[in-house]
Amino acid sequence: MKPAAMVMLANLLLVSFVQAADTSWKIKKTTWSEADERSYSEFVTIMGKAVEKRECKSFKECIQHPTNPYKGSDAAQLDIHVDCARLAYALRAYFAWKNGLPFSHVSLVVPRAEADKKDNLRYTKNGNIVSTRSSMLSAKATLADGPKYITEKLMKSVYTAVFRLEDETENRPGLESDFYPSDISREAIRPGTSIYDPAGHVAIVYKITDDGKIYFIDAHPDNSLTTGMYGTKFVRSRPTQGAGFKNFRKQELVGATFDSKLGSYVGGKMAVASVNAHKDYSLVQKYGTDNKPLANWKDGAFILASVKLDYYDYLRAKMSKGNLKINPVEEVKALTNDLCSAAQDRVDSVQGAISAGIHNKIHPEKLPVNIYGTSGEWEEFSTPSRDARFKTSFKELRDRVEKIFNMYQKGDPQIDYSGANIKADMLNSYWKIAQTCKVAYKKTDGTPVALNLETVRQRLFALSFDPYHCPELRWGASSEAELKGCKDDATKREWFKREVWLRNQIDRVYDVRMDYRLSELTGPKPGVGVANPPDVDVVKYLSN
Repeated sequence: MKPAAMVMLANLLLVSFVQAADTSWKIKKTTWSEADERSYSEFVTIMGKAVEKRECKSFKECIQHPTNPYKGSDAAQLDIHVDCARLAYALRAYFAWKNGLPFSHVSLVVPRAEADKKDNLRYTKNGNIVSTRSSMLSAKATLADGPKYITEKLMKSVYTAVFRLEDETENRPGLESDFYPSDISREAIRPGTSIYDPAGHVAIVYKITDDGKIYFIDAHPDNSLTTGMYGTKFVRSRPTQGAGFKNFRKQELVGATFDSKLGSYVGGKMAVASVNAHKDYSLVQKYGTDNKPLANWKDGAFILASVKLDYYDYLRAKMSKGNLKINPVEEVKALTNDLCSAAQDRVDSVQGAISAGIHNKIHPEKLPVNIYGTSGEWEEFSTPSRDARFKTSFKELRDRVEKIFNMYQKGDPQIDYSGANIKADMLNSYWKIAQTCKVAYKKTDGTPVALNLETVRQRLFALSFDPYHCPELRWGASSEAELKGCKDDATKREWFKREVWLRNQIDRVYDVRMDYRLSELTGPKPGVGVANPPDVDVVKYLSN
């Protein structure tokens, strides 16, 4: 047989195999065991490490990655658009399908309060409640198709609004939430735990270091996956909004019978456990270490070894193995490395808008009703939320080094430092990474521009989040040499100039209108924009 004919035959056999492959969702177990949960955590860790190494940049690429233990069993890869909320469900459902486990989920929510009825469900002030649940159960004599269910049912019904629930109160039979608020411990917060930011974002824990740093997988509207380190960019909020660390509740298929011909349990219905059924359920992250509801959640205190800490310090100490020791040099190194990754990830995000030609379009007459939470072209290609988190991380670094220095000055035993000049050593740690961290973007004419992290910091509040701007403005160029080639007309340049009030604001707000025309952007508005950006100059502080 000729080589060409052999290749054709091989391709025909491959197509035949793919078509004949069984994609049915066979239920081999009626509930998730502790071993299944551990295996799920291991699976998420594997996926996270692949993203961290930039070996996969989308859900599809990650499940095609060689380290995915289920890669070889796929008849056809799931090619789905996964944003932040869908990632949590896509990973969980994919694992359940591959391991013969039952799966159900919240498919519809409504506002908790009458006052929120007209609001976007992703940003309701008082949160939401469950109105409908769905599952992968099919008719008794048939089985659901795994990829089809995930793609056509699950992915079309879950988004950040289904995380905006006061999980501990959602225990109505048949209308339970999918999650329970976890305790703050290494056993409770683990790979696979979701982190809900009430500003409309979700991330998935994949790694926790011995000194308590929490790393997460992040998914974005442009379908990309990145990783990051937990910090103040994830805010706390009123308990009804469901912010914080969440784990999937236990689920059980009850009343089913095993069909030996199908090789699966059939029939029955899904039962979701109450929050109290989970040994690591806790209200500490919502109300403080008293672990009980308060009239004002902000009054909750976080006490560890008789010392009152802020929430983030308490979390870090609890997640650390043993007594937490803070090495100032290593602390700055970790925070700066996280910033470097975020800056490099932003390159791909901005390039996505450029490749789609959004910068060549006429600027819309108005901004979206809310620049942080909208839909369509702006949702997919703009970066106001992403940039706000990036700026918050720089501020966190600046605030962190000052706090460490003050702790050192007071002789705090938590500080592990024996050098001669703590500020100089922290600054050197920053410089080593900030000056070698390469961030390169392409100008309008395709010419590459090389920046480093410190250069990005210096132009941080000039980085345009607006997808209708040229790449030079997206990266905060100000010199004539770098701006040469930008084709933005006078109107677009004026948009850039007047959006400075919005770029200066690092707090993401969703309950105020922002659909301003260019002529209306004359300065900060009520709740929108700030006149001056916060201090993020870590170099200046450490140089004094």
